[in-house]
Amino acid sequence: MFPIYKKELQSFFYTPFAYAMAALFMLLFTLPLASAISHLENSNTLPFSFTEMFYSVILYFIFLLPILTMRTFADERKNGTEVLLMTSPVSVAKIVIAKFLANLTVYLFMLVCTLFFPLITAIKGEVVVSQLICAYIGIFCWGAMYIALGMLISSFTENSIIAAIIGEVVMFILLFVDNFANSGFISQFPKLQSVLYSFAAQPRFAYFSEGFIRLSDLVFFGSAVIVLLAWTYISIEKRRWNRG
Repeated sequence: MFPIYKKELQSFFYTPFAYAMAALFMLLFTLPLASAISHLENSNTLPFSFTEMFYSVILYFIFLLPILTMRTFADERKNGTEVLLMTSPVSVAKIVIAKFLANLTVYLFMLVCTLFFPLITAIKGEVVVSQLICAYIGIFCWGAMYIALGMLISSFTENSIIAAIIGEVVMFILLFVDNFANSGFISQFPKLQSVLYSFAAQPRFAYFSEGFIRLSDLVFFGSAVIVLLAWTYISIEKRRWNRG
């Protein structure tokens, strides 16, 4: 499993891809902060919270994470290397886990790059460390779930661009499941509303962004990752058997 994990990381870090993603990631963090500073009036003090920053930029991540995961399996099929991968002594389950961990490592690298902002803020102002830690845990869990979803979508096609577009559409829809569940029409059906709301990740992330860690939220994100990776395994294994 480790050789596949290492190969995936090399495909990211031996090219400008990971660094371009990290730069774009940091740009997304810079925009709300720069906007807040530009609106300062008659004061040298900026009321600012990193939890608010995480919550405000989460929509932009919807367009970023599918780009990270789009090549996971789609490029293997397109380049004809999927056959070599499937005939290797490594099981399909280990291949899926190795690719997931590689994507998660790149995502973690991008998060580490954003530590620049709280460090500068701590020098010039004050940082509530407990809320900052909760926000990072929340954005990590949220990202892990959407990375697993992006990998599942990538396993369905050999075109990485299509995988990215479908991923963005699906993730965008899931982002607003809670709003749809709270709509006037759905609220007429309490049971359906409860079912839809149970799949909403946004309210769970909101608790992290406010500085709270709930076991139920950790279980939700962990279970979602496991289920999505299991579906990815089934998708790859089914295609493996179809090849004979």
